[in-house]
Amino acid sequence: MLDELEILRQGINETDEELVSLFIKRMALVTQVGEYKAKRNLKIYDPVRERDIIERFVSKVKADFDIKYVEQFLENLMFLSRRAQGDIIGGKQGPAKFESPGAAITIGYQGVPGCYSHQTGLEYFGEEVEALSCRSFRDVFEALAKGKIQYGVLPIENSTSGSINDVYDLLREYEFHITGEKCLKVEHSLLAVEGTELSDIREVYSHQQGLIQCSRYLSGHPEWKQMPYFDTAGSAEYIAKEGLKSKACIAGSKAASVYGLSIISRNIQDNRNNSTRFVIISKERLESEKADKISMVISVPHRPGTLYGMLKHFAEGNCNLMKIESRPLEGKAWEYFFYIDLSGNVNEENTKNILADVEKESSYFRLLGNYRSEDGCRL
Repeated sequence: MLDELEILRQGINETDEELVSLFIKRMALVTQVGEYKAKRNLKIYDPVRERDIIERFVSKVKADFDIKYVEQFLENLMFLSRRAQGDIIGGKQGPAKFESPGAAITIGYQGVPGCYSHQTGLEYFGEEVEALSCRSFRDVFEALAKGKIQYGVLPIENSTSGSINDVYDLLREYEFHITGEKCLKVEHSLLAVEGTELSDIREVYSHQQGLIQCSRYLSGHPEWKQMPYFDTAGSAEYIAKEGLKSKACIAGSKAASVYGLSIISRNIQDNRNNSTRFVIISKERLESEKADKISMVISVPHRPGTLYGMLKHFAEGNCNLMKIESRPLEGKAWEYFFYIDLSGNVNEENTKNILADVEKESSYFRLLGNYRSEDGCRL
């Protein structure tokens, strides 16, 4: 006999089946609307219509039900509709088009050929791009500042090891703009010269992030000395040049093929769903009606309640905060910059109002970019 909880859950399951069926039907109609707009070169986003729809349905909600849930439900539906129509009209977001006809795109990345940043740049911009290898994250920013490249490709957070703080700090320091993002599934392997056995290894080289992301595997080999290196693929290049069985590295399988190394163990990362989010940076701020993600950095006065007061604007505006990251404010103990990712387009009236309210209460405010999120990077 079913208890009360099981009966309630059964009712939810039946309702969900109806919802999914109706959602599929709705998205089929959305697709037809997208095709209509594509043929006539019409804009996707119609804020007046969307607000009218939301207000019309909210007005029908009974007084004893919290209307904010209905508003959020409808706003999410509108968001998914815009994404679907955007894919029809424009496809996935790609690199900007340059004014100079036929000009080659030049990107910069930290590491050596075959590294994850290099791989991400090729996947985002296409194999035909010119790619400049840089020694450090700062070197990528410097190359962009000096006009050596048009875009930088930089890792900003990993699903296992968290945020890459140096990149956050450099984004604020150089005041460039985020114009896109790309998420890459990271699969680390243990690489060594041909003929190496596990018992031969004495030292393991990799970027600090690579060592952290494979800490569980490495803990099973306490006799190995962990050697931080400037880059994962760079460590593969080093191991290949050394040619010693006593030295191994942690890098991707692409690095193994580039530098002629053998794969001793595959997929040794702690998290099998290990992914790194990369951001694309540019000197120019790019705007698009398809943009649905905003990155910003703020600082608030060091007084009780100021951070809460600022965050309240996002909640009251039914804005989806995707991430908030704090970084120390140099020279001021216990004060911070807050890096925030949120859903929205800066041309939406609701988003404009939220950002204006946040800016008023911030001692420092800068929009890092408004760009289109990538499917693999969304929560």
